[in-house]
Amino acid sequence: MLQAIEKEKVLEKETIENKNFIKNKSRAWISINKDNLLHNVEEIHTIMPDTCKLMAVVKANAYGHGSIMIASLLNKTGIRNFAVATMQEGIELRLNGIKGDILVLGYTEPSLAEELSQYGLTQTIVDYHYGRELNSKGIPLKVQIKIDTGMHRLGFLAEETEEIISIFKAKNLKVTGIFTHLSTADSLREADITFTKGQIDRFYTLLAQLKLRKIQVPVHIQSTYGLLNYNGLNCDYARIGIGMYGSLSSAQDKTIIQPDIRPVLSLHSRVALIRNITDGESVGYGRAYCCDGNRTIAVIAIGYGDGYPRSLSDGKAEVIIKGVKVPIVGRICMDQLIVDITGAEGIHSGDIATLIGKEEKESITAGEVSDKAGTIANELLCRLGNRLPRIYV
Repeated sequence: MLQAIEKEKVLEKETIENKNFIKNKSRAWISINKDNLLHNVEEIHTIMPDTCKLMAVVKANAYGHGSIMIASLLNKTGIRNFAVATMQEGIELRLNGIKGDILVLGYTEPSLAEELSQYGLTQTIVDYHYGRELNSKGIPLKVQIKIDTGMHRLGFLAEETEEIISIFKAKNLKVTGIFTHLSTADSLREADITFTKGQIDRFYTLLAQLKLRKIQVPVHIQSTYGLLNYNGLNCDYARIGIGMYGSLSSAQDKTIIQPDIRPVLSLHSRVALIRNITDGESVGYGRAYCCDGNRTIAVIAIGYGDGYPRSLSDGKAEVIIKGVKVPIVGRICMDQLIVDITGAEGIHSGDIATLIGKEEKESITAGEVSDKAGTIANELLCRLGNRLPRIYV
């Protein structure tokens, strides 16, 4: 026992030293606010019915936040249900001590049934033939059944009642849940609401048919937007991803329920150097930015190789330095980008530049950045590269 305590103290000391090194020395890094994550989890729990449990979606390295650390923190709060995209993601969690049910949402080659069993993972059955093939491997597995109610991605058609029932009867498959995904739950347009309600009706019609055959298992249908816009559904789990990380997919999105969620991730880099550029000179690749008058620029040590979108080149986005927003100019490079700091005072080499996050009175959200980049916050966050160290504060 004492050895375990001493080991934990050593690890804690090493973690603190690593954090200090990253904060003081790194060219660029990601900061993860643990308090905001736990706050968001509590806020989401207040929205869910008492009988519904949170299934934490930690695929794609927990949307760029670090799946092992995020799942470990959630484990400590009592969360025991996780969703990943691939078997490999699930194995990584198991090898790092994550307890509870881990649902693999995507396809796993049936020949890997033994690995699914060995690591106690729950595999999604993506259609009837896949289920039969997985069962034929002769290895007892926990599975959940995906239903296609209109998205036409993975899953049984909701009308394939007999095929679905056959999976419940399969000798080597233990069905622990059944679920679907609402493809337009994020939209409050009338046509999309009608479509979503049609998906919901098809799913619950199937559940009623299964109940007549004395088949009942836990169900889940809501993602973040499903929970915020269709809160009254009777479910055992809600699969929460982007909302748990304190963001919506777009800064423009509106939801019926507007929870007090707080951004968990912030993105930072450093001023590498400062240059004075004279009237008419150009900056960066392709001479995309030519100075109109004398300008002062700063080179920031982060680029698209770190996952910051190149589509934000040529003034489409800003960064915050010393509490002032300054525009990106020229083309974003693989490892650097350039900002115009003309008129900003007191900026020096080594100063911190915030690309996502809050500094003094200014802030930049992931939703705002993704909107300007022509994508969604989900993609922006999960594409932040592994050469960016993550510190947990």
